[in-house]
Amino acid sequence: MAFELPALPYAYDALGPYMSKETLEYHHDKHHQAYVTNGNNLLKDSGLEGKSLEDVVKESFGKHAGLFNNAGQHYNHLHFWNWLAPNGGGGAAKVPGALLKAIESDLGGYDKFRTDFIAAGTTQFGSGWAWLSVKDGKLAISKTPNGESPLVHGATPILGVDVWEHSYYIDYRNARPKYLEAFVDSLINWEYVEKLYSAAQ
Repeated sequence: MAFELPALPYAYDALGPYMSKETLEYHHDKHHQAYVTNGNNLLKDSGLEGKSLEDVVKESFGKHAGLFNNAGQHYNHLHFWNWLAPNGGGGAAKVPGALLKAIESDLGGYDKFRTDFIAAGTTQFGSGWAWLSVKDGKLAISKTPNGESPLVHGATPILGVDVWEHSYYIDYRNARPKYLEAFVDSLINWEYVEKLYSAAQ
């Protein structure tokens, strides 16, 4: 199954002032497109051509680094664009009920989730991601290097934030914590997170 770059689900300038049109043009049109192009080239003759993207990611992990890096980043970014929304974030009041209940019981409440999620992204050394996922029926916060995701560690990611420099440097320079605060407080598409949470149950 060939990888394809989908259009963004909103206008390039829709996430301002938290994420600029210039960032989205570079991040979506250049970086994500490169993962798709390189991933398709590496998929050829890999023996995984007919598999779903999730299976390509899982089966190439630890075996075919080039394919994994590009397929993993393609998987991560397909969700990342949907984890962002104009007028997103909004604190605990915007989190759908069942998901908020799970955040309270599994993670110690919304404020603790916010602190721990931002800390995971801030302390991921170098390039990588911070995650909220479902593992063994419970929510968990984690971080991964490069293109890895909880998918290859027996969990189902329901929210992720890209902390590669290209995702924030144009808008925030080296202030990664400010970018992460803006992501949580003003950009998260909680409806999409809830949809993935329901599917993971």
